[in-house]
Amino acid sequence: MEPRFQNLWQGWHDDLIRFARYDVPKLVAILLLSFILVRFLSITTRKLVELGKRAAVHPSIRAQQISTVVGVIRSAGIFVIILLAVMQTLQVFNINIAPLLASAGIAGLAIGFGAQTLVKDIINGFFILAENQFEVGDTIKAAGVQGTVEQVTMRRTILRDADGTLHIVPNGSIHIVSNTTRDWSQATLLVAVDYSEDSDRVLRVLRETAQEIHNDPAFHEDMVAEPEVPGIERITGQEVDYLLLVKVRPGRQDRVARELRRRIKLCLEKNQIKAAPPAPVYIGQLPKSS
Repeated sequence: MEPRFQNLWQGWHDDLIRFARYDVPKLVAILLLSFILVRFLSITTRKLVELGKRAAVHPSIRAQQISTVVGVIRSAGIFVIILLAVMQTLQVFNINIAPLLASAGIAGLAIGFGAQTLVKDIINGFFILAENQFEVGDTIKAAGVQGTVEQVTMRRTILRDADGTLHIVPNGSIHIVSNTTRDWSQATLLVAVDYSEDSDRVLRVLRETAQEIHNDPAFHEDMVAEPEVPGIERITGQEVDYLLLVKVRPGRQDRVARELRRRIKLCLEKNQIKAAPPAPVYIGQLPKSS
């Protein structure tokens, strides 16, 4: 064999021996550590989902939200682990990663400027899900619209209002959320009665009617507390408004309020209590200006 080929082969042999002795253990350590971190991240996120299901009031709905948040965390964590592993691997092969980092920084900056709204939606959606601000089935007011939540994702929230209109709200535009069905709801009724009626008698009749519906098995489970009749809310002309409050389970306020109005009407008629007269309307001609 010619001396130059022999020297070349000897150089390759020495490089291979050095690579096997020093670099291969580094590569094995990087791959093994990356695998362990990915597995640890997967197990941790799975445990978080299981804990969230056990602690949730509505396990099926809450599990969907927790799975969404945990999925984002897992994906981001795996991306970071793989990125660091690739960078360490390139350094093992003596590849300068400084130009790659600079290029990635410039590309990320350009993408960030071009997708500010998308990033804002995703970040806001993450905190909505993580903080459990509302769930599927809740009735909320957000971004100037009101409706029942049909779907929540990292980027958008879908609401359907009482008219059946579907509102698609980007999460980035949600600044204030008013949840009307969290824990309990309240039915608020104003009963208008004629000014001449005895107030104590009216209050007694309203309390009896409220207690009657509370004791009814068909509506008892819908209520979380006994109905309250605090008293007179306001007086306007010949009209006296009596306030009635009923705390009910989320979403049951309309059903209870309709039945309560029906029974109040029957009870007022039975006890011959006059309802407030309609407001007078005066029709006439304005005097001519001089």
